[in-house]
Amino acid sequence: MASDLIAFIGGGHMASALIGGLRRGGRAAAAIAVVEPDAAQRERLAQAFGVQAQAAADARLAEAATVVWAVKPQFFAAAAGPCAPYIGRALQLSVMAGVRSAALARASGSAAIVRSMPNTPALIGRGIAGLHASAAVTPAQRAEVEALFAPTGATLWVADEADLDAVTALSGSGPAYVYYVLEAMMQAAAEMGLDAEQGRRLALATFDGATALAAARPEPPQVLRAEVTSRGGTTQAALASLEADGVGAAFVKALRAAQQRARELGESYGG
Repeated sequence: MASDLIAFIGGGHMASALIGGLRRGGRAAAAIAVVEPDAAQRERLAQAFGVQAQAAADARLAEAATVVWAVKPQFFAAAAGPCAPYIGRALQLSVMAGVRSAALARASGSAAIVRSMPNTPALIGRGIAGLHASAAVTPAQRAEVEALFAPTGATLWVADEADLDAVTALSGSGPAYVYYVLEAMMQAAAEMGLDAEQGRRLALATFDGATALAAARPEPPQVLRAEVTSRGGTTQAALASLEADGVGAAFVKALRAAQQRARELGESYGG
């Protein structure tokens, strides 16, 4: 098996982020195989990365040392059937939500499985991916996975596969929570008399700066929040309103709902 060939099953956004990182890191286009049924997406991959994607699985997949599953989870079973004859010796790396290692092993014939839960900031190299490896994955394969994700952002290994449900709830779905708060801040800005661009710039810069400061400082968020909150001041008024409305508890409840849904999806996809 050619050790430098990586095969992607699916060529959408997350596959594109990983392929882009490989190409920027010097990986030859010929060392990347992609199976992507959509003709328009195949053309986009060719234009963006010089990668010649194919419409259906064929014997070239047998050359791959790593197979990256990047289809929507509801399409996994249909996509796996044509690939199965060729991929049993390869490391199986999944970026699909919900499809568990047992289902991946059954469908591929490989015991070497790495499940990942990346998030959309990977598209600009600012993501984080939770990773879990089966017992058959070697240290060298772990290192290969880390290198594959490096251009997209950070990685975090978890020992228990079930912890990926929590990763999904926290960071996988997490960008949507940030956008939800940004929407509310921008709506408030408009209601307080600022124009749309002013509200957008202030909200985005505030999130960017606050998270950068939290990352740079060793103190927990509670301490940083207290530094901004003067007794009887504007910040205290806002935080008191949020507490009165139970926003913190509601937020925790929402993440637990996402975690439970991740578990349910794993069961529904044959986990």
